[in-house]
Amino acid sequence: MARYPFDIIEPKWQKYWEEHKTFRAVEDPAIPKEKRRYVLDMFPYPSAQGLHVGHPEGYTATDIYCRYLRMRGYNVLHPMGFDAFGLPAENYAIKTGTHPATTTRANINRFREQIKALGFSYDWDREVSTCEPEYYKWTQWIFLKLFEKGLAYEAETPINWCPSCKTGLANEEVKEGCCDRCGTRVTRKRIRQWILKITAYAERLLQDLDELDWPEPVKLMQRNWIGRSEGANVIFQIEGHPDQLEIYTTRPDTLFGATYMVLAPEHPLVEKITTPEQRKAVQAYIEEAAKKSDLERTDLAKEKTGVFTGAYAINPVNGKKIPIWIADYVLISYGTGAIMAVPAHDERDWDFAKVFGLPIIQVVSPTPPEPGEDYSKTPSVCFTEEGYAVNSGEFTGLPTAEFKKKIVSWLEAKGLGRRAVNYKLRDWIFSRQRYWGEPIPIVHCQNCGIVPLPEDQLPLTLPEVQSYAPTGTGESPLAAITDWVNTTCPRCGGPAKRETNTMPQWAGSCWYYLRYLDPKNDTALASRQAIEYWMPVDLYVGGTEHAVLHLLYSRFWHKVLYDLGIVNTKEPFQRLVNQGMILGEDGQKMSKSRGNVINPDDIIREYGADSMRVYEMFMGPLEVSKPWSTAGLVGVSRFLERLWAIGEKPLCKDLSDSGLSEEEQQKLLRLLHKTIKKVTHDTETLNFNTAISQMMIYSGELAKAERIPRSLWEPFVLLLAPYAPHLAEELWQKLGHSGSLAYEPWPTYDEELCKETEVTIVVQVNGKIRDKFNAVPGTSKEELEKTAQALPGVQKWIEGHRVIKIISVPDKLVNIVIQ
Repeated sequence: MARYPFDIIEPKWQKYWEEHKTFRAVEDPAIPKEKRRYVLDMFPYPSAQGLHVGHPEGYTATDIYCRYLRMRGYNVLHPMGFDAFGLPAENYAIKTGTHPATTTRANINRFREQIKALGFSYDWDREVSTCEPEYYKWTQWIFLKLFEKGLAYEAETPINWCPSCKTGLANEEVKEGCCDRCGTRVTRKRIRQWILKITAYAERLLQDLDELDWPEPVKLMQRNWIGRSEGANVIFQIEGHPDQLEIYTTRPDTLFGATYMVLAPEHPLVEKITTPEQRKAVQAYIEEAAKKSDLERTDLAKEKTGVFTGAYAINPVNGKKIPIWIADYVLISYGTGAIMAVPAHDERDWDFAKVFGLPIIQVVSPTPPEPGEDYSKTPSVCFTEEGYAVNSGEFTGLPTAEFKKKIVSWLEAKGLGRRAVNYKLRDWIFSRQRYWGEPIPIVHCQNCGIVPLPEDQLPLTLPEVQSYAPTGTGESPLAAITDWVNTTCPRCGGPAKRETNTMPQWAGSCWYYLRYLDPKNDTALASRQAIEYWMPVDLYVGGTEHAVLHLLYSRFWHKVLYDLGIVNTKEPFQRLVNQGMILGEDGQKMSKSRGNVINPDDIIREYGADSMRVYEMFMGPLEVSKPWSTAGLVGVSRFLERLWAIGEKPLCKDLSDSGLSEEEQQKLLRLLHKTIKKVTHDTETLNFNTAISQMMIYSGELAKAERIPRSLWEPFVLLLAPYAPHLAEELWQKLGHSGSLAYEPWPTYDEELCKETEVTIVVQVNGKIRDKFNAVPGTSKEELEKTAQALPGVQKWIEGHRVIKIISVPDKLVNIVIQ
């Protein structure tokens, strides 16, 4: 048997597809909307390490689906590009002196070469790279639109600061108190920042999730991150001060149990109300809190710390004086930066009160209060659920839900509060104090203040710099390029300075799916015609690591563009699928330190791209994480070798010339139609592993024929094409066809031939399998029971026993119950 020459076949067909632009997408208006599909992969960051085997998993899945859709007559847009700005390239530049653009472009070339070696059917004419000026011109343009709408603003604010990367981080970029890029412990630093007002879209970002075909865990993560809650804003007077303290609470029904208040250390009232006796202790505490990230401060497991300001507030519902403390578990960025503390009914407040010996008053009972029952004692446990009001004046006895409504109405009538909705979502810190990012198109003028760059001056390109090292002072390396920084105000013509912060890596990836639609357009980010033709993205595939950050940011920008009339859909990505992680052979996450990384180049060199593609899809369901197995890869390689061997056999015109018996011929014909049906269904639903399994079963039976009937081989080659495209193209050519099979019609099946002619009936005696027999589907229960009792393997078990009853499941089972 001749060896399957994948090393010759695969480059041959890759060259053919490229030269003929086989997968070029064209906006043909004659194709109706329902026959168009936009299928997108989350584009990669081109690291120096190149592709790992996790990348091709998602890419293979979308490629199979796209090839299948084309054969079903769909017009398919399937592009690829590179998320090319970011810290790794800049860090490499700092270390080696190599310009980040040089490194990034070399990495892109490497990635592109690796991706092409796997035979993915991308339209390479639409490739984008976020670090190219013709691309980030439009990222800057979108920023200007955000600025015009009041959604981009400047503020000096405490941010998460990575001392190693020397840059600010958004809350989403901090994992367990550490920088998610380098792992360094994050601190707090107050610097000038550009911020995007994503909170203005919080409700829409939340509500529109319901319209999306996304995994529920991803939707839940976004809902939790947005964190909508309903409650009330309540005003507390401060004893001896004209200022008021406003707090937000989801439990206004617990107001009678508020025994102290807590302010965030950064709250502006802290300095005003702190007494001279407490000033030193308060200042020391504020300095210590500044060293911690938000996540460290709100960690429920950490020990509660705080300090008394010396001031008191007046509880509006009962006039009682309650002390005002500061504690780092309250954040200035959430709510009003102040809370009323109800230790009997909040775990954090309970822990804090226990540490500092503060009063704990029960105001909610799990059961309705009984006459004469004493609720004055300090409770032994913290009760956080809803229940019935106690110790709450005229409201005592009311269920929580009713009490909430009445107390809020009471507060509103007295001018002491109002109904409110709050969100955990914070505005997006958009500045980075680094070089390798999009320059922010803003100038600072002494006369005019903050002035946006006119659109005709875009793109504002990055200047050349001698040093890429961040200053560590809160300014980027751009601040040292005086020729670039010093400019003219576009409004008054006077001297001005450019903004030296750059945009975060997320900026370019917020809208890249739109640039694919019209990548060469130099007058708009994409034409309205192209947007209306392709949008929204029908299927978006990528990892769960982007469940909050990228997806939330993209949805925000898309909604802004929708409001501006630039896009025609409220949401960018209609369907989302997260592929599972490919683990090492040891079942652990692949990493260099563990020595379990699989290099796709090695796999392609030894087994071929088709083997790698089919194996990654055969490993298990797409969404599930699974360990790599070289033995499994070898098995798939043998499957493809078998297909090559079948293709080498002589062809015959009719089934009758195959050398198979008439019974085998009919069995094979039925199996083909069952295979077409299963592969069609499973490819449509992205259940690729079971489709491959069915193809293996069919090819195993077909291989038994001495001569291969064309009518049973050609349809199978077409089924194989999305999965192992190089091999399928070659087999198609060996069948006498010219050109590519990429747009050949997908095979159809005969439903009658898919029906079972026989089913296996399992026979049990007292629940244990004792025999089995074949029957025609639909055989009556009476006939099944009669046949089952007559079987020799059953007779010996029931002989001499009384049959109590017989349980029959049509087409499946007979269970005989004996005494």
